[in-house]
Amino acid sequence: MRTSAFLVTSVLLIAGAASALAAGSEADFKAAYTSAEAANKEAGSLRNQWTVTALALAAAKKAADAGDFDKAIVSSKEAEALAKASIFQATSEKEAWKALEIR
Repeated sequence: MRTSAFLVTSVLLIAGAASALAAGSEADFKAAYTSAEAANKEAGSLRNQWTVTALALAAAKKAADAGDFDKAIVSSKEAEALAKASIFQATSEKEAWKALEIR
């Protein structure tokens, strides 16, 4: 469990640092948002969507509607990182429960 918490933190820090480096356009936002939605959809297929991912996607959409594409891109990348972390959690815990089973 420590590994997944560390991974989630690392992914979020990397996503935040990468998004802070570049100013974004509407096209950049659309690409980032599409990627985040795809990752969230994959998490949904694994039945492990996190509510914070939906909140980040909503924040991205709201910022884009207001014309703040830099903030929208940051929120989209955060949503994608969260979705990927939920995918990692779902796949790693698929097998991890076996270690807890009484034999």
